[in-house]
Amino acid sequence: MENNELDFVNIPVSEDYSEDNIKHLEWNEHIRTRPGMYIGKAGDGSAHDDGIYILLKEIIDNCIDEYVMGFGKSVEISIVDGTVRVRDYGRGIPLGSLRSCVGQMNTGGKYDSKAFKKSVGLNGVGTKAVNATSSHFKAQAYRDGKTKYVEYSKGVLLKETEIIDTEEKNGTEITFTPDKEVFGNYHYIMEYVEEMIWNYAFLNSGLALYVNGQKYQAKNGLYDLLMRKIGGKEETCAYPIIHIKEGDFECAFTHSNLTSNEEYFSFANGQYNPLGGTHLNSFREAIAKTIREFYNKDYEISDIRSSLVAAISIKVMNPEYEGQTKTKFSSTLMEPDGVTIRAYITDIIKRHFDKFLHINSEVAEALMRKILQNEKERKGMANIKKLAKESAKKVSLNNKKLRECRIHYNTNHEKRLETTLFITEGDSASGSITKSRNAQTQAVFSLRGKPLNCLSLTKKVVYENVEFNLLQAALNIDESIENLRYNNIVIATDADVDGMHIRLLMLIFFLKFYPDVVRDGHLYILQTPLFRVRNKKQTIYCYSDEERINAIKSLGAHPEITRFKGLGEISPDEFSHFIGPGIRLEPIILRHDSSILELLTFYMGGKNPPERQNFIIDNLRMEDDTNIDKLELIG
Repeated sequence: MENNELDFVNIPVSEDYSEDNIKHLEWNEHIRTRPGMYIGKAGDGSAHDDGIYILLKEIIDNCIDEYVMGFGKSVEISIVDGTVRVRDYGRGIPLGSLRSCVGQMNTGGKYDSKAFKKSVGLNGVGTKAVNATSSHFKAQAYRDGKTKYVEYSKGVLLKETEIIDTEEKNGTEITFTPDKEVFGNYHYIMEYVEEMIWNYAFLNSGLALYVNGQKYQAKNGLYDLLMRKIGGKEETCAYPIIHIKEGDFECAFTHSNLTSNEEYFSFANGQYNPLGGTHLNSFREAIAKTIREFYNKDYEISDIRSSLVAAISIKVMNPEYEGQTKTKFSSTLMEPDGVTIRAYITDIIKRHFDKFLHINSEVAEALMRKILQNEKERKGMANIKKLAKESAKKVSLNNKKLRECRIHYNTNHEKRLETTLFITEGDSASGSITKSRNAQTQAVFSLRGKPLNCLSLTKKVVYENVEFNLLQAALNIDESIENLRYNNIVIATDADVDGMHIRLLMLIFFLKFYPDVVRDGHLYILQTPLFRVRNKKQTIYCYSDEERINAIKSLGAHPEITRFKGLGEISPDEFSHFIGPGIRLEPIILRHDSSILELLTFYMGGKNPPERQNFIIDNLRMEDDTNIDKLELIG
């Protein structure tokens, strides 16, 4: 069977259907059985949208809702050894309803619009999902000199105290430990947490958030957010950031000089919506309409939006989202029987943006130059794209470099989140992964060697270089990242100097031409074992010298030690362990307080500046393997 063919399986249908087939699940059992309905995917924390971050978000959302209603100016968060504690200083959950608010589905104070006018969510599910998927969960409320707490394990009540006196300030404290039965051997990556906390700070000017003692606070809302995301320097922006704020809408935007891609950070009622929604569609439409009318030119929409970078936020009554994780906003009205979101945003953008352009002629001229530049680049690339697509089409018909899978990310398949493309160096590594992969969800793209260093090149190289063009075609991201065919893009190279070099070259390709792939958390490095330590009874794979030492100690006398020099040396039977459920992935995290251009130039620029030389000298390490050798001899 060819790789591109689909398997059609005849599923036997049971003729027996009786009362015995009817099952009832308690609320916590249903959440634990179908966690994807409530927290998206489970995951171990390697990806920014893994469930453990959704749990944290659900608890913080409640704190934010209190702040929005005018109660509590700070939130304290601690994450230690996988256990999370969140303390706000709002009104505190009513003590008599504490148990039902955290342990009874579809129960909460946000159904009452008077108590929470524009909250993040209204369905009374979030905290219960945290409760059900935690091995330990404790909720304590402080209210008017009184306190009470409840404790759960996996959604099962363990303890409920009486109401007693307290000197603590009003508010709510939630402590939870995600359950390893649901999330595996999870770990919080603090860079992901930090990004989440910064978003809360930018959207709630004046609110102070503390994470393990570190303070996060912003004064200028989305302006500060965009400054942090793109740097806000002269070389990064075509013109200074434009900041508009009126009523329940806020936006900040500019055009980037570093990328031709559109980039948006959209929020609704304080909730980050990575997939956008009605508010983002309305904003994009309003920007294009205002620009066309101001210049009285029928510019192409793509030329206006190319390289546009923006952050937007809106607050509405009774917000609606597509799914419990709230990744896409779907409300159409500002409030019941009120004005449409489209009309509301269009009016604000039209008045403020048009006025700004009339007053700031230099910005208006810079914007026009950027649009004309985008037009010139689009027309110049049109013929190249056409020829490249024709060439890629011919080659892809017999493209032996791509071993395709059957399920893709840009579908509605239930396993779409598992889709993975391994980018390997050479045919030997490609062969091992291909033989051991899951052909349903895992594809393999084999590099012929070291790819081109494209740091100083334009996007023209993506279409002229056969390897880059085929990779782009495999990913399906030429037109938009929304068409991405694999959720996880994994660079799988040898753990040696050449392998590291290839990793950097591939990182340059993605960061320069497709930074959204990195920003949206799709790019990873595959971690494979460096050593195999075994005896007749047990085999231990080690990913570091420390793990090797511990394995030697645990296995006792004379274990067999194998050093894997390259991926091609690992047999397909063994490789299946490393790309299966226990796969170790190191996410590529782009810190938004660093310039992409500066980072790439520092590491891979053509010249060898003193800064790079000093960095190498300062970070040289000499390792003493004496003790390791002794351990091996003793073993």
